[in-house]
Amino acid sequence: MRKWIVRFGSLLVFDIVVLLLIGWLTPARVGWSALWAGVVLTALTIWIKPAVHRWFSSMAAKSAGRRTRLGEKLGQFAVVFAVALVVWAVTVLFSGVSVDGWFWGWVLPPVFILIGWAIYDAIDDRAETHAAALYDRVTGSRGGRFGYRRPCGAVGRGRRRPARVAGRSHR
Repeated sequence: MRKWIVRFGSLLVFDIVVLLLIGWLTPARVGWSALWAGVVLTALTIWIKPAVHRWFSSMAAKSAGRRTRLGEKLGQFAVVFAVALVVWAVTVLFSGVSVDGWFWGWVLPPVFILIGWAIYDAIDDRAETHAAALYDRVTGSRGGRFGYRRPCGAVGRGRRRPARVAGRSHR
């Protein structure tokens, strides 16, 4: 549970920043809707995006043998862009974000989302580790990264335990 809360929280903050950038750099009006749209975008990114990506990739794989290397790369980009477009469309549909114009409202924001996904993919380990530390501080738990907890009394690399004698452990 902790792992999902940390992942959702760190991605939520990042997605809100991406949505605010989309609102500032395109005619799409995001405003305070960025908070709810961030929740929608984060949920879509974590749970729906992998399924849609698998579905689009399986459709594209049927013709993979007939494509050149460049064609394959373009096909992969088209699949990823189509996934970002679906995620953006559902985000707009279920939030207060309003879109004007075909190119500026429907084509350019998925490109920003793709760039955001690439940046988040590069920094996600550090972001999630920092978010886990904040989560632990707020909840008062002493969990390690993503739910791992050291045995009670363990410090550093672990504690030494007495050797087993005749199949019994000393405690």
